[in-house]
Amino acid sequence: MSDHSSEPVAPVEAPEPPYYVAVFTAVRTPSQGGYGETNARMEELVKGIPGYLGMDHAQTPGGLGITVGYFRDADALTAWRTDAEHRAAQKRGRAEWYESYTLHVAKVERSHTFVRPPAPQGPTAG
Repeated sequence: MSDHSSEPVAPVEAPEPPYYVAVFTAVRTPSQGGYGETNARMEELVKGIPGYLGMDHAQTPGGLGITVGYFRDADALTAWRTDAEHRAAQKRGRAEWYESYTLHVAKVERSHTFVRPPAPQGPTAG
């Protein structure tokens, strides 16, 4: 969805399965007028969906964007998919902002999280 360079970089922690993911992979068009504002509104809106668990974003230097949304259950994902404001943004995206995209929806049966522990703090060699 968006590029949050001021936020700490960390993936969404793995929720307790089962849960659902929506993986949106897109290449955008050169015409991006209004995209940023709409994208910010969609991020705000999805956070209000009961069962929304979080979102990860990645962008390649070549312009491929990947957004993964995490949802507790199929009802939460359906609520997001059928939200009227989200549907309007999707329509505008197809008309203006996306050259191509794919959407994959899956039920997650297993997941885990790894976080490297901080390095020990000790005297430094001089």
